[in-house]
Amino acid sequence: MPLIAVNDPQDARIEAYTLVRERDLVGRQGRFVAEGEVVLRHLLKAGSRYEAESVLIAENRVAALADLVETTPVPVYVASPAVMDSVVGFPIHRGILGIGRIGAPATADEVLANPGPGDRILVVAGVGNHDNMGGLFRAAAGFGARAVVLDSTACDPLYRKAIRVSVGASLITPWVRLGRGQDLIELLSRFGYAPWALTPSGEEVLSRARAEGPVAVIVGAEGPGLSPSILAKSRRLSIPMSPGFDSLNVGTAAAIALHHLASQI
Repeated sequence: MPLIAVNDPQDARIEAYTLVRERDLVGRQGRFVAEGEVVLRHLLKAGSRYEAESVLIAENRVAALADLVETTPVPVYVASPAVMDSVVGFPIHRGILGIGRIGAPATADEVLANPGPGDRILVVAGVGNHDNMGGLFRAAAGFGARAVVLDSTACDPLYRKAIRVSVGASLITPWVRLGRGQDLIELLSRFGYAPWALTPSGEEVLSRARAEGPVAVIVGAEGPGLSPSILAKSRRLSIPMSPGFDSLNVGTAAAIALHHLASQI
């Protein structure tokens, strides 16, 4: 598809890219923004769950992205950096944006059924920070988690900042969100996953824990952590740290646990 030059920030064809930060807050009605080269490449190969609609690239990035723009099957709009900054509402240093459309949400049966003995998933309960959500998906992808399960209160992994921090992992890692009031531990048990809850008060040290089948690593929001009901029904594991310090970033803790499990395969 030929490149489409855009010289007017008010051009209706690129309306989806206008005032990106403001529209992040109000939602995009089934669409999301992919920011940066790596994220855009993941979007373009994401498969049936997500579909690229268009791409907007600064003219000074076109040559470096020749392989991408020449094979992209959707409209590729090209603008000067100044026009692009005016459209999105802030300096967009990466000079690469895409609009993706969300397909039908995945079901638990699709992403969790029939686990192998070495399978592990990441379960995220109550995490509301988009940077942390992006880091969690990045850790899940990096250490081979089969899927991510979100409770009903966790923030959106397709929020622009979450996708960017995940380096596109939230577009290629299968995930499912539980319904409000759905019993997390019952769900894990139904599919055969042993619940491993990460908590500073865990009686068992993570580095000594051995998996005996599929495992679900469960993490909660920094501060409140996991609910008493989840902890009561899970294998509670801690990551010892230096005296006087007992807190890790949730993404870091999840990465340590997933790496520990990956090393056992």
